[in-house]
Amino acid sequence: MIDFVADRVWLAAGFTDMRKSIDGLSAIVKYEMEFDPLSPAIFVFCGRRRDRIKLLYWDINGFWLLYKRLEKGCFRWPTTGTESVLLTRRQLAWLLDGLHIEQRQAHKPVRASVVA
Repeated sequence: MIDFVADRVWLAAGFTDMRKSIDGLSAIVKYEMEFDPLSPAIFVFCGRRRDRIKLLYWDINGFWLLYKRLEKGCFRWPTTGTESVLLTRRQLAWLLDGLHIEQRQAHKPVRASVVA
């Protein structure tokens, strides 16, 4: 995957019309999600059939629009709630790999403690 320099990953709750391109998705980010589309964040959208996903990202002088269509199966897209969901980069990787964003079996992140 391309390594984006993004502070946050925002998942657009619900389903998005996958016919929308950069301008339409930017409008969703600005007016529905109430975020700045030019902020250092990745915005993730999914279609109703859950077999397609789009990522929108602003990079220095233009937008990146990444599109993934599954040949079999579907993404484990959260179906509850109407608010945007903040994801970690790890959760985004799980989602793109076809896993649920809440992996109960995954090890919890551990912060290193200073030992004197």
